[in-house]
Parts: sequence; C-alpha cells; structure tokens
Amino acid sequence: MTTSNRFDAAVKKLYAAFHNNTLNPEDCNQCAVGNILDNKDSWRHMTDIHGSTRLNYIGLVHQNLGRRFSDYSPQELLEIEDSFLKGCGYHLGKHFCHKPENYKDSVILFNGLCEVISKLCQLDNMDDIMDCSKLFDFDGAHSEVLTNSF
Repeated sequence: MTTSNRFDAAVKKLYAAFHNNTLNPEDCNQCAVGNILDNKDSWRHMTDIHGSTRLNYIGLVHQNLGRRFSDYSPQELLEIEDSFLKGCGYHLGKHFCHKPENYKDSVILFNGLCEVISKLCQLDNMDDIMDCSKLFDFDGAHSEVLTNSF
C-alpha cells in the first residue's frame, strides 16, 4: 500500500509519543495534533472549544489562505483531534467536553490512536489500515447470525 509523506510522518510521531509516554489528550502540545505538529500548540487557537471541528475566525483565515501545518489544513487538524478525543472516550458537545476518568491509560490512548490512524487514512483517500475485515474476508452487509442447534 502506498502512503503519503504526511501520513508516514504523522504515524512515526504518534508511535514515538505513545511509546515514550508523551501522549496526553489534555495537553495541546502532547495530544495527537500536538505531536504531529512537533509538540507545538499554536493549532489550538484555530477553534474556540477543545475537541470542536468548527474553525473560529483565526482558523478560517488560515484555511482560506491555504495554509498547511505538517501538510495538514486547519480543518483536517481539528478532525484529527476530534477523532483522537472520541477514540479516547471523550464526549464532546457544543459547549462542553467530558473526559474519561483515566484519560492517560495506555488502552484509552491506544484506542484514540486507532481512531486517528483511521482518520488519517480517510484524509488521504486510502483504505483504512485499521479495518481488519479484508484480512478476514468479511463483509458485514451480508452477515447472518449463526445459531447452534445441539
């Protein structure tokens, strides 16, 4: 499978952050996007609410000017962070963000990273490498419930 340079770079940074215990959804420098952007938090000024996918004025200006950050647009960065937070079990609303109790648990962070990888694949119009249905030659649309009749 051919991947883009931005995908490869993002995955390498996220891999390193996960294994170096420097991944933290509550720190704009160490969240998924913070790590992709080399531990910088300037991206957080592109939205008004943590976890929102809605660009604010500053974000819209950067988006409309075609600016890229580690080759991602401001809108893509917000979508990446949204997928990370949701994968970590955050519940996001228009005016609130409810976080899980143990948001730094490695299982929670791993689940968040799985969602991010899926989102990165979607942004690059690639097959989702986290989807194992092809590995098992499974199509859920045609599945049937099997019952044992003993």
